[in-house]
Amino acid sequence: MGEDIYVIAFESTHHALKVESSLKNKFEIETIPTPREISASCGLSIKFLDNIFGDIVSYIEDDIKNLNIYKVKKIGRTKEVHPIDL
Repeated sequence: MGEDIYVIAFESTHHALKVESSLKNKFEIETIPTPREISASCGLSIKFLDNIFGDIVSYIEDDIKNLNIYKVKKIGRTKEVHPIDL
């Protein structure tokens, strides 16, 4: 059985920390190392579950053009990573 999550990857640590600060008091998120399947300049990403995807996208709408969001499906030890176009 697979697990679907979303990951926001960033180009800078500063940007990652800014978005994390904005989201952490409103949503259940987790700051994680950027998965190796995702190439980004920053080693930090934000992970969240499928059920709050729409809420998070609406909340960060003004900043969305600068974000790289990926859907990650875990199947056993492997991951399928798909970029999300918004």
